[in-house]
Amino acid sequence: MPHIRLALCLSVLLLAAAEAATAQHEPKPKELPDAPVAKQESQPQQRENFLHSTIVTLGRRSIIFPEIATDPNPLGTKKKFVLFVDQSIAPFHFVTSAAGAGIEQARDALPGYGQGMNGYGKRFGSSLATSTSNSFFGTFLLSAMLRRDPRYFVTMQGGFKHRVAYALSRIVVTRTDDGTLGANWPGMIAPLLAEGLANSYLPAKEQTPGKTFQRYGLRIGLNTAGNILKEYWPSIFKSLGISKIIPASNSRPAPTPAPPPAPSPSRPDRDEAHQD
Repeated sequence: MPHIRLALCLSVLLLAAAEAATAQHEPKPKELPDAPVAKQESQPQQRENFLHSTIVTLGRRSIIFPEIATDPNPLGTKKKFVLFVDQSIAPFHFVTSAAGAGIEQARDALPGYGQGMNGYGKRFGSSLATSTSNSFFGTFLLSAMLRRDPRYFVTMQGGFKHRVAYALSRIVVTRTDDGTLGANWPGMIAPLLAEGLANSYLPAKEQTPGKTFQRYGLRIGLNTAGNILKEYWPSIFKSLGISKIIPASNSRPAPTPAPPPAPSPSRPDRDEAHQD
């Protein structure tokens, strides 16, 4: 199907480009032309470097979760649009849409699409379209209009209950462009707008108000689960020692402490007494 081929091609190209960019920044091992034995021993090391660079590429928030904040500074309108584009082409976006389409087909959800590869392609395409429109409304349009920060700020503090509670609260609370907390109107309104727009391409039986709000509730639940995954995503890679970027905390950066006052000069007789 064209939808599946396009999604697979985009995912492969993105991962290949990311791996190539990572490899260019890594120092290349020096080769000794007069020592053929050293060259043979470097082959396993090259394989290890390739595997490590692949894991690092997959672990970067800019590839998997571009919305995880790594900088406490606010985003302008242009950067919010760039973030929306990054979310739309992230491999995780295609993987979740592909998995969701498979689950829907197994449950025979959206029966108007039918079964087989044709039905799967339609489900996959509609899932991609709805996720992209949700990101457009939430990450860019509404966030720019209401001056909300669409990024997810990892707390990196507390135990399991505290971090899960924090992830759940980010559905209704978010950071504003001024650095304060405010209602997460983009996160709550954008899914409803995306599902309303989906009525233009979903089967006729799915275009009722009841079906629309049912899909809206499901999307809010998926966003909640996504927040929990984002909360622990940096911790997983940090524990493996392959995460080089520490995300910004949900708290404001601590003020820089004032330098201590300079010590007063000591008298020579006191210095000599101290040395004795």
